[in-house]
Amino acid sequence: MNTNNSRVCVITGAAGVLCSTFARALAADGWQLALLDLNGDAAKALADEITAAGGTARGYAVSVLDKAALEATHAAVTADLGPATLLINGAGGNNPRATTTKEYFTPGDEADSDLTTFFNLNEAGFDFVFDLNIKGTLLPTQVFAADMIGCEGCCIINISSMNAFRPLTKIPAYSAAKSAVSNFTQWLAVHFAGTGIRVNAIAPGFFVTAQNKALLFNEDGTPTPRTGKILAATPMGRFGKPEELLGTLRWLVDAEAASFVTGIVVPVDGGFSAYSGV
Repeated sequence: MNTNNSRVCVITGAAGVLCSTFARALAADGWQLALLDLNGDAAKALADEITAAGGTARGYAVSVLDKAALEATHAAVTADLGPATLLINGAGGNNPRATTTKEYFTPGDEADSDLTTFFNLNEAGFDFVFDLNIKGTLLPTQVFAADMIGCEGCCIINISSMNAFRPLTKIPAYSAAKSAVSNFTQWLAVHFAGTGIRVNAIAPGFFVTAQNKALLFNEDGTPTPRTGKILAATPMGRFGKPEELLGTLRWLVDAEAASFVTGIVVPVDGGFSAYSGV
């Protein structure tokens, strides 16, 4: 049996708004952090910030779609900090190439070359979004979860989305991919149930991040019509704050408080998933 008692957390997409908030909180809780991001400079800057505050963190530049690079990073993390006991698969996102221009298709749209419709949706863009979210969860798990086999208290946290519960208009690839992440979370939880690894997911509602800011706010800072629709469908009537995900995160990673919790997807959404619109 693996007797590793370290508290080493690997976070992918670590430099993003949500995952950097996770990193700061977990560092304050005593976790040693391996911060993985395609933007290596941003990951290393976050690691420096955490280290300056008294924590332990290292930043690594890596693509979650490159298994060989992930394996090299795994070797570096193990040498620097030790084997992982917690993996947060936070890398993901959408891409304009996989986004339709309009919410609803109108007959005749297919003849308008200025529109991106379902029929001329960029296949490479769709593939990129799907791969980033689902393969970007699969590959890091294959690489880092092997260290956790038989080691008590280990867990994996995947980042799903409201899109997995209720697909949003205009972003079919992202919605489908996050649905796959939720399903994959459940599959992994069953597959690893006898190994000591718990697997759960957090499904954030609407939070303002670097990726979605342009969709939510105009250049002058005023809300877009999409923001109005989102807030009208969120009973709490506002966007979430990244810090409001931390209670759920801390519960799920706690080996005692969540010792019998595996295979769930927890919405943190201000009531969005519960609201029927009437």
